[in-house]
Amino acid sequence: MAAKSTKAERARQAAQSAGSNPYVRRLIEDQELRNSVKEAFDAARHAYQRMSNGKGPVRAVTEDKKVQRDLRTAAESLRDASDRLRGRAKQRRWGRLIVIGLIGAVLAIALSEDLRKAVLDRLFGAEEEFEYTSQTTPTPEPTATE
Repeated sequence: MAAKSTKAERARQAAQSAGSNPYVRRLIEDQELRNSVKEAFDAARHAYQRMSNGKGPVRAVTEDKKVQRDLRTAAESLRDASDRLRGRAKQRRWGRLIVIGLIGAVLAIALSEDLRKAVLDRLFGAEEEFEYTSQTTPTPEPTATE
């Protein structure tokens, strides 16, 4: 007769199998992943509380800006957690944004003469405007009778 396993033994086996799971391992080791999951949970809970205050979920989602913000935050946090869980690095959008801004600035300066003049005036100082007047007197033109 085989002895039945005790609850403690089954719990130990469950913990060992969970510890060998790579996703559980990553959840245990990655603080940012845990923070993303917690932030998503908190935002979703707050949105649910605002939706269940009597307005109705459809009206709350379409009209309540705080619910929309909470749902957006929850979705972004879940996306970040999902990416971290899969091992993808979090995308840095600032670098791309800076490159696009620099390209836009260069194009704007290249295509707009007024902007180009303003930038050059800022960098090198305003141009001195002057009028040229000749110091020499023109020689009289010879006439045909001479």
